[in-house]
Amino acid sequence: MVKIREAIVVEGRYDKNTLAQIVDAPIFETRGFGVMNDKELLRFLRRVAEARGLIVLTDSDGAGFVIRNYLKGSIPKGRVLQAYIPDVAGKESRKHRAGKEGKLGVEGMRPEVLLESLRRAGATIEDGTPGAAKREPITKKDLFELHLTGWPDSEARRNQLKQALGLPKHLSTNGLLEALNVMFERDEFLGDEE
Repeated sequence: MVKIREAIVVEGRYDKNTLAQIVDAPIFETRGFGVMNDKELLRFLRRVAEARGLIVLTDSDGAGFVIRNYLKGSIPKGRVLQAYIPDVAGKESRKHRAGKEGKLGVEGMRPEVLLESLRRAGATIEDGTPGAAKREPITKKDLFELHLTGWPDSEARRNQLKQALGLPKHLSTNGLLEALNVMFERDEFLGDEE
């Protein structure tokens, strides 16, 4: 598993699942064209880009480039890296038919191809060498102790937290945990919440 400093944004959950098997980085979804109508998600991606940088990794078809260009124009210059996958004809194994343009998407790429596209984009590979202090992450246990999971009022408390932080309301609990780890040091978050 390769640790990458920047967060990565992909089109959908299958892309995210594929990437999560090979990189250790926060990965967020645009939900296809959904990002174009979701001001909360766009605001969140801007914050992520500002906090740690953002790598856009979309399919090489026309739809992927529409999403890529939208993000490129919506996020401050210098905070976004563009990772491109090659045009490869084919279809993903879970699909019955190839996509409209007959190209493999992010989910269909071999791990080494995805890693190379991230390297070429300028991803910051963190190899564990001494330098920056390793951050202690916010954990699921922390969320439980703050009554954000596992309690009768947890969903309401998560929704209040998402609203207070300007996070997308559709963000899952795991997505919330990733977002919190992008936005806060553990001590900072726990200090704010206690």
